Amino acid sequence: MWAYRTPGIPDELFERTEDVPITKEDVRALAISKLRLKEGYSAIDVGCGSGSITVELCLQTKGGQVYAIDFDSNAIELTKKNLAKFGTEAQVILGKAQDVLPALPQVDAVIVGGTWGDTRQVIQLAMDRLKKGGRIVIDTILIETMYQALAAVGEMGLKDVDVTQVTIAKARKVTTGTMMLARNPVMMISATK
Repeated sequence: MWAYRTPGIPDELFERTEDVPITKEDVRALAISKLRLKEGYSAIDVGCGSGSITVELCLQTKGGQVYAIDFDSNAIELTKKNLAKFGTEAQVILGKAQDVLPALPQVDAVIVGGTWGDTRQVIQLAMDRLKKGGRIVIDTILIETMYQALAAVGEMGLKDVDVTQVTIAKARKVTTGTMMLARNPVMMISATK
């Protein structure tokens, strides 16, 4: 279904529903690139939503193990559908990150797309699962979550900390020409353990 080595599968290729969020393709491509993945790596997607990042992780880590976590059963079902659609496999787990993360093995990369108001604890648990030298990416649209995540990352003494705000605008045809329509800005923290 996706025969390319690069991340950034077009959003329209994924199964979607109104009630389950998807990380948009441009943001997803940047987040995946900041994880610095290799074949055979293992990864965790915290707050997998539609599974778009889970699918991209599977494609970038061929031969590795990917874990997808979400507390929403609709998100879990949608993630499973998208994994099947793209011919990829991951261990998809229904539950809160706080309950699931401690039982998972050490991995090379973690992406956190949702903390459900418990940012510090979720990031700490994610860091506990990350191998030394592993990469973490935290995506958020909420200023409060960014503030809490940045404070937590600072306290944990991570290396190569990078903070990026991504604002994407996409072209849309209108009657008199083409306009650029902005999407919500996404704030992204990436770091090395």
